[in-house]
Amino acid sequence: MLLTIDQLTKSFGGLTAVQNVSASIERGTITAVIGPNGAGKSTFFNLISGFHLPSSGNVIYKGEDISRLKADKIARLGVGRTFQTTHLFEQATVLDNVLIGHRLRTKAGLFDAIFRTKREKLEQKKCLQKAEEVLEFVGASSIAYAPISAITQEQQKRVAFALALATDPELVLLDEPAAGVNPDETEGLAELMKKMVNHGKTVCLIEHKMPMVMSLADHIIVLNHGQKIAEGKPNDIKNDENVINAYLGGTDNASAS
Repeated sequence: MLLTIDQLTKSFGGLTAVQNVSASIERGTITAVIGPNGAGKSTFFNLISGFHLPSSGNVIYKGEDISRLKADKIARLGVGRTFQTTHLFEQATVLDNVLIGHRLRTKAGLFDAIFRTKREKLEQKKCLQKAEEVLEFVGASSIAYAPISAITQEQQKRVAFALALATDPELVLLDEPAAGVNPDETEGLAELMKKMVNHGKTVCLIEHKMPMVMSLADHIIVLNHGQKIAEGKPNDIKNDENVINAYLGGTDNASAS
C-alpha cells in the first residue's frame, strides 16, 4: 500500500470532524472520498497532507509515519495537493504560479537569490523546465503567459493540477477537482486524472459528482459525520444501503450529480 490510515481522529474543541477512520490507498489507482457536506472529507485530506495534526491515529506513507510532519515536509516526501477553492495568485501569470511548485525541490537559499549564484541560476532553469513540462502535460501551455484572473474556471483547475504536479508527487490529493465546471469539462478533467495514473501517479480525490466518481474511481471511501460508513469498489458502494441512505438520497438518485 502507498498510504495507510489507521484510526485517524481529529477533534476541534467539542466537535469531532474525523473519528477513528481507517483506510488505505493502493499505488497506481484512483481513490475517491465521498460523503455529504460536513462529512469530514476536507479535514481528512488536511490530516493526510499535514495541514492539521491528528488528535489520535496514524498516517503511514511508503512505510513512514507522517502523522506529525509539517505540510512542506510531507510534500517533499511526495504528496501533492490541490484545494477546494483554487489557491492561485490571480494577478500573476499561469507560468509564475506553477514555477512556485518546483521550488519545493530546490536547495538555493536567500544568499543564492540575492547574489544570483550559479546554483540559483541552474535551479531557476530547472524550475522553468519543470513548469513548462507540467503545463504541457495538463494541456495548458497555450495560456502560460496569461494572468490567472483572465482564464476560465476549467483552466484554473488544470493549472492547479499542474502546480501539484510541479512538486514531483507520487500521490496527488485533489479536493473537488470538477467543482464549478460543465459536464464536457468534467469529462476532460477525468481523462487528465487517468493520464496522471498512466504516468505513474496515484490519485485520491474528493468529489460530489457521482457519475464521474462511479466511472473513474477504482476504490471509494465514504464518510458521514466524520466516520467511515463504507469502502469498496464503485458497484459495491452504489448498492450499499448505508451509502444510499446517508448520501445518495435513495436508489433513484444514485446516478445523479
